[in-house]
Amino acid sequence: MTKNLSRIAKQKKIKYFLISFVDLFGVLRSKLVPAQSIKEMQKNGAGFAGFATWLDMTPADSDMFAIPDPDSLIQLPWKKEIGWLASDLWMNGKPVDASPRVMLKNQIKELAKNNLVLKSGVECEYFLINKDGNSIADANDIQSKPCYDQSALMRQYDLIKEICDSMISLGWNPYQNDHEDANGQFEMNWDYTDSLETADRHVFFKFMVKSIAEKHGIRATFMPKPFENLTGNGCHAHVSLWENDKNVFLDKGNKLGLAKKAYNFIGGIINSAEALTALFNPTINSYRRIDAPTTTSGATWSPSKISYSGNNRTHMIRVPEPGRFELRLMDGSVNPYLLQAGIIAAGKDGMERKSDPGEPLNINMYTESDNYPNLKKLPSDLETALKYLSENKVMNESFGPSNIKSYIKLRQKELKEFNSDNSFSKKNPITDWEKDNTLDC
Repeated sequence: MTKNLSRIAKQKKIKYFLISFVDLFGVLRSKLVPAQSIKEMQKNGAGFAGFATWLDMTPADSDMFAIPDPDSLIQLPWKKEIGWLASDLWMNGKPVDASPRVMLKNQIKELAKNNLVLKSGVECEYFLINKDGNSIADANDIQSKPCYDQSALMRQYDLIKEICDSMISLGWNPYQNDHEDANGQFEMNWDYTDSLETADRHVFFKFMVKSIAEKHGIRATFMPKPFENLTGNGCHAHVSLWENDKNVFLDKGNKLGLAKKAYNFIGGIINSAEALTALFNPTINSYRRIDAPTTTSGATWSPSKISYSGNNRTHMIRVPEPGRFELRLMDGSVNPYLLQAGIIAAGKDGMERKSDPGEPLNINMYTESDNYPNLKKLPSDLETALKYLSENKVMNESFGPSNIKSYIKLRQKELKEFNSDNSFSKKNPITDWEKDNTLDC
């Protein structure tokens, strides 16, 4: 039975609802709706003009309506009178196929035909910075290897605690918080779950971190590479596939603990990795993180070539333990729904084709990759990645060629704007355009 949001509002003393959706660029869009109007909104949705967001529409298109998913309801822990709702976009009585949450749900339906469910968890790295975005918030965070620095972590205790307490109250089961490899950089981990719920939580997590940081007088950014000399913000995903209560990726008799289906799934991701890069590393700034120069800590922790390994963080894919793998390609600007949808589309194709990923490589990719010239390289800039995406049959068939064209069209428009006054080079400083357009990604 569908949850009654009007009744829930009275029970939980919710006065307003944020009816939200994410556009193709991952921007969170919302309308603030008083609780007295939620019954109508639950039935017919909140109206939006698609052209006003990053969706490939015109001012002449009819209104689209964001119909909230009551199962996604999150009561803001820091402002309990507000409830947040993820929504699906509808236009002219049909779902908007080019809206990311609908794109993910369509991929989930394809998996469900074989009684399969993707479960995933995400690791969202972020920087705590000053309000103008020019430096990290903690001037004393200066170690050359600051990862796990207890003192720097505890100087941000009040903020980290409030975020973690919020996740505990929401039932996400957060289990660790740490200072990451860059000065001013942090990561917080919570339990994995079904891919749609993980994507909804990912969207809300970014909103929550930014909101609570503002409460504390500073700013949080998920920008892939806000500082040239520091490690960038990754967004790694841990992936497993389930049939009812059985992890179909698990084979305890295998050397890495993976079943054949898991290797085929990995093979599908490897086959489409160049195209996936356009979805998983969607901004111009993203390509300062991929194959980046060495940072002050000594490693970039980001991939440059397409490879997989066991418990080895220098590869695009690592297998940390039996029954799952970690995809390390994505960065902090990734659209949470396209992240999950892209994984399913590529992995499903790999299983259907029984793709062989080859043998895992047990080398340090940062120092020994040149000894393997046949390994494919990841795209080095957004324009190249978009070209791979346009030519990739798997992505076009999975999401529909018109949706892929729309995504590419909007990204190329952004590239044209950037190129009118700037040129992209990893050797040159990060541009003001990148910061203006990506700090709040």
